[in-house]
Amino acid sequence: MSIASINPTTGQQLKNFPALTDDLLRAKIIESERVFQDYRQTSWAQRSQWLHQAASLLRDDRQSLAWAKLMTLEMGKPIDQAIAEIQKCALVCDYYAEYGAEFLAPEIVATDASQSRIEYHPLGTILAVMPWNFPFWQVFRFAAPTLMAGNVALLKHASNVPQCAIAIEDILLRAGFPPGVFQTLLISADRVESIVKSPQVKAATLTGSEPAGASLAQAAGTVLKKIVLELGGSDPFIVTTSADLDEAVAVGVKARLLNNGQSCIAAKRFIVLEDIADVFTTKFVEAFRQLQIGDPLQSEINVGPLATRTGCEQLDAQVQTSIAGGAECLIGGKPWSGLPGFFYEPTILKNIPPTCATYRDEFFGPVALLFTVPDLDAAIALANDSPFGLGASAWTQDATERDRLISQLDVGSVFINGMVKSDPRLPFGGIKRSGYGRELGRPGILEFVNIKTIWIK
Repeated sequence: MSIASINPTTGQQLKNFPALTDDLLRAKIIESERVFQDYRQTSWAQRSQWLHQAASLLRDDRQSLAWAKLMTLEMGKPIDQAIAEIQKCALVCDYYAEYGAEFLAPEIVATDASQSRIEYHPLGTILAVMPWNFPFWQVFRFAAPTLMAGNVALLKHASNVPQCAIAIEDILLRAGFPPGVFQTLLISADRVESIVKSPQVKAATLTGSEPAGASLAQAAGTVLKKIVLELGGSDPFIVTTSADLDEAVAVGVKARLLNNGQSCIAAKRFIVLEDIADVFTTKFVEAFRQLQIGDPLQSEINVGPLATRTGCEQLDAQVQTSIAGGAECLIGGKPWSGLPGFFYEPTILKNIPPTCATYRDEFFGPVALLFTVPDLDAAIALANDSPFGLGASAWTQDATERDRLISQLDVGSVFINGMVKSDPRLPFGGIKRSGYGRELGRPGILEFVNIKTIWIK
């Protein structure tokens, strides 16, 4: 079997890589455990130095542009967004390099012992199953805290971004991390179960679809191994009567169409109070009308292709089902044929009925779902009427409304007057079918450590 890299802008194959044989895969897993026994003895200062060096490499203008272009070629991300993604990876490396030792420092606790404390020790080999939509950021936000904690990592990246996966391993090697501390595995998804069940692998994390997360959770559960899951989302974007409408529209367009609409934390359901719905809708549709779709290597382009042909076809099927089920299409609603790749027109669907099969779906592409509600009670109820609970954005200038939204929205993060985003300094993750566990912040580095109690008399 081989792993193919295909340019979604043209539909043409870029490169083809042989998948690892069973023997080579087994050797890499065994090597990870051997390397861990040495790596765990390295100091926090040494790991910090290597992470800072990785950040420096990522910030190098010439190299960062090359990696950004690689992302754009492999999965269609607009080039300016790809450059920003590389710089964000540098931020997370520097963050854990600076604060990791503080997060992991022993904590003295007063008890009946002469001395008692909490220590944080690495677990060993951690498997990461990562998605294609943010092919550098998703990996670095896992790798930085994991390596800083003294663990080693195996990466099973999405099969459509093999060149990004190889580049990330090369960056960490060039930064000084010893060979074997971070290894890329070019394999198909059906081999993940055997890896997580390997005795050398101590825990796993996955960012991706709900079925993929359920599959990993089932496999890990049979061998009682901890996992962290960041899965799908259908994030609400609530606009109240006190909102700054122009700002809400501008940010709403970005929040829906960032990464060509292919983001778990993208704003997907726009829930607008009826007193301002007509004005918001007019501005929102016009903003969509001004978007430029085309070759994502051109800096003036706002919307590039979807990453795969299958994803484009699935999105169109959802749109057509929604329209047939009673939704009104305000703009778009079909694939875009200006280039031969996997493009879809920026689309707004208004008021999908609850009886429609797609009402609770996640739309993974440039499709906004617009709903009109009579009041804030109805807005919160509609926002929570979802199997997902990743993030929510709400727009209000009223303190009472703000406090209600923060306390009553069933999500992992609430952003008031801003778009939902991840930040190295803040924990990130969801509830309900959006997964469990947290990445980033101090909670992120503590997910894959042994929190060890020490009691001395």
